[in-house]
Amino acid sequence: MQFCDDCGSMMHAEGEEMRCSSCGATQRKDADRAAEFVSTDAQTDAEVIESSPDADFEGKPTATDVVCDECGHDEAWYTIKQTASADEPPTRFFKCKECGHRWRGYS
Repeated sequence: MQFCDDCGSMMHAEGEEMRCSSCGATQRKDADRAAEFVSTDAQTDAEVIESSPDADFEGKPTATDVVCDECGHDEAWYTIKQTASADEPPTRFFKCKECGHRWRGYS
């Protein structure tokens, strides 16, 4: 793997050059080390795990043991995150399948 000298991002092979996917900087491939580099296919959006608060929850696990305070619907998508120390139970973040209301649940 080769990293950009300008911004530190991972570079990918383009012909005889290595190109930074973030800033576009290019570097000549080092012929002695060319065998060490492996090029991979570009990542698709389907492979990306959304982690921002406004990310869609569709496709996430569904909870049926909760009730939305806004509309009373009894199904919600959820994600689990460890928000406290490791010896504490994780927090579940819910999004109502009906109205989109979000809340958190503590175990």
